[in-house]
Parts: sequence; C-alpha cells; structure tokens
Amino acid sequence: MILLDSERDAISARISEACPPEIQKVLTAAWAHDVATVKKLLDTPEAARGQDPLTGETPLHAAIRSCGPPSEDDDEADLAAARETVQELLLWGGIWNDVDDRNETPGCVAHRLGRTELYNLCVDAGVRAEMLFGVLEGYEELESDDEEEDEEDAHQEAGESEMVVVGEDGEEAPELINVPTNGAAEEASQGFVPPQDDAVDVNSEQYLRSKLTYSDGKLVDDEGNGVMMAWETDIMRQSVDALLPSKEPGKRILNIGFGMGIIDTMFAETKPAKHHIVEAHPGVLEHISSPDSKFGPSWEASAPEPGAYKIHQGKWQEVCVKLLQEGNVYDAIYFDTFGEDYSQLRMFFTELIPGLLDSNGIFGFFNGLGADRMICYDVYTKVSELHLADAGLDVEWKVIDVDMSRLAEEGQGEWEGVRRRYWTLDSEYPQSNHVMTRDLIQSIEYRLPICTFLG
Repeated sequence: MILLDSERDAISARISEACPPEIQKVLTAAWAHDVATVKKLLDTPEAARGQDPLTGETPLHAAIRSCGPPSEDDDEADLAAARETVQELLLWGGIWNDVDDRNETPGCVAHRLGRTELYNLCVDAGVRAEMLFGVLEGYEELESDDEEEDEEDAHQEAGESEMVVVGEDGEEAPELINVPTNGAAEEASQGFVPPQDDAVDVNSEQYLRSKLTYSDGKLVDDEGNGVMMAWETDIMRQSVDALLPSKEPGKRILNIGFGMGIIDTMFAETKPAKHHIVEAHPGVLEHISSPDSKFGPSWEASAPEPGAYKIHQGKWQEVCVKLLQEGNVYDAIYFDTFGEDYSQLRMFFTELIPGLLDSNGIFGFFNGLGADRMICYDVYTKVSELHLADAGLDVEWKVIDVDMSRLAEEGQGEWEGVRRRYWTLDSEYPQSNHVMTRDLIQSIEYRLPICTFLG
C-alpha cells in the first residue's frame, strides 16, 4: 500500500542541518519560489546543481516538491512563481535527471504530485539535454584524442546527470528541523551518494558471450537478465498488425533480433514472399537450428524461391550493409535487439532504413526506451521522434495498454527468476488525495512506433 505522506515531502525532511549554507540558501529560496533571491544566488551552474548531502534534494526538487499535489487551495500566483523558479534553475544548468535519496528525479516528483506543467518543463529540459549531448557525441568523434572532453563533462554542459529564505513577499521561510541520521556529519562531508541498485549494464559484446536459457516463457542470460519474455506477446501481435495492416500475403519482411521467435512466428503466418531474420547470438542460433524449431532448414526450404526465407547469422551492423548492397528492399522492418543503447537504434534508422525500406513500407521497433521511469520514457519518445524526422521518417504512436497484473512486483509473477524488471513504469503515478494500492494499477501505456517516410 502506498500512502500520501506529506511529512516525507516537508521542508524539514528534505533540507538537513548538515546541508552547507551556500546550498541551503538556494534550496530554501527555491522551496519558497522566491524568484528574485534565486536569481541573485545563481551566479554559476554549480549553484543550480547543489544537493543536500543527506537527502540529495536539489533546487529543482525543492521548487517542485513544495507545491504539493493540486488542491482547491492552490495559489495561482505561487504556481506562476514556481514555474518561473523551475525555468530559471533549468536556464542556469539545473539537472533534469539528478536523483535524490528516494531515487526520484525532479520530474518524478512532479509526476507523482500530479503537477503536469512542472513535469512538462522537466521533460522539455531532458529533450534539450539529450539532443545537445547527441550533437556533442558526434562532434567528439571528429576530435583527436588530446582534444576529447570527458563524457561526464559533456553531460553536465547539457544539463544532465550521469545517471541521467525569505519569500518573495518578504515572509520568513519555515524553520528547518534536523533530519535524524546516523553518522550524519561523516555522510555530509562525503557529499550526496545516489541510491544504488543491482542493475548491471550489459553491452552487446558481453551479451553475445553470455549463455542463454530458454524456459518458462522467458529468455534470460547467465546473469538472469531478461532478454525477451512472453508478456511481450500482445505488443508483438499489435506490432505485426501495425506493420502489416492488411495482412496481405506476399510481403517482404526483415526482422532484427529473433529472441524467442514470437514476432517471427506471427510474421510467418502472413505467408510473406520474403522473410529475412538477422540474429547474432550463438545460443539463439543454436536454438533456431534445433530439430523442433519452426525456423530451421525446412522453413528455409519452404520459401517461394531460394533465399527468400533465411536466417542471416551475424551482427546487424554487418549483415544489413550486405543486404543493402545486394539490393534487398522490404515492406515491413522490425528492430528489437538486446545489449545496445539508443545510439545503435538511431544509427539503424538513420543509415540503413532509407535504403532497406520500400517507399510505402513501415518500420517499427520495440519501444523500451527509458522504460525504468516515466520521465525518461517521455523524454525518449520526443527525442526519437525528432531523430526519426531528421532521418526523413514520420512516426505515429499507437498506445497499447500493458496488463500489469503479473508485472507489478520485482521477482514475482512474470519476473520470477529474472534479475531486474526492464519495464517499471507502473511504479510511478500522480498522487491523489486518497490511499492508493497496487490493485488500482491495472495497466500502463506502451507507445508502439509506426514509422513511414515523410511526404
């Protein structure tokens, strides 16, 4: 059960006595939405990024948190001051994805409290930061080794965390109360340390060396990370419906990443003229070649013509270049890989989709971008939309309800035997003035991208 607990969001619980005076001044001014004082105190980007050493409260957290959830007592003048305070902090380099001791970003706080306008300011800041960092990454690739800047510095310049008073009316700010902690002085001297989880970033090379296990409706690596799971079946079905709306036989299909074969089984049912699958993991390739596989030699032999049904073994970065050179064109292309970051997806639709997709074709991908928290999902929805437009693609987002009845709890239901949930958006939702339980969380929206060429 999750309760609305105003005491946990009170200034006395968020700004500790251990907070250095210069940081405390900015925090309390931001909390009071004292725009004039905030402007005076923001003389460097570091001032907008200061954090309470014990709670991790930043000025952005404070400005948003002090608004509380919407109520009939809302003061429009104060809300306007809150907006201006947040905008000023972001202008001076406040970091949109810094987390506090509860693992909440400023946007997470705004979303939880139901402060939509402040939440949207944080989303927009995240989009600007991600777009700028993408430009900086591209610029750094052109520099020599002795000219390269540290990646963390680039994130900071973009207003992104490596992840990511006297009131204006002259009233005194609330008196601060000590936050009871053990070893507070020692913790404060070391600065704020963000909460840690057991998540392990898996890159493509590590994944390709890992041992995979198929069992109980899931595919996991040797660290217990979920590569693909049966709960995605409805998403895959609706993806096929979006990519092949008429279900007309004889279409040309390319799928990047076989996994459990869920979407390829659905593609095969449409009787395509061409069905190419790109897969790099030795364990998946071994699974495909097993006697009971639907996509073994007999499947390839059943093609309308030689080579029309084929498993292409290897990394898509290499295989797709060959497919392009051979003149292959497809009516439907789907992309769902594991152990790769957004930059690889972007490279695929920027460099390869223009040549591989028919002029009337449709491209889609599994949209798990930033699915560990709502603000990241919203940011990457907008970022990918902008990058797709740069690549000459229009995107329509089809909203799908994800049934959360067996996905809500870590290590339970569908997640039993899986190290970490890779879809956790159910854990964040706006507060209301009544008690909320997980029973009230019925479904979460998945945004299915349907991409076609502009014009």
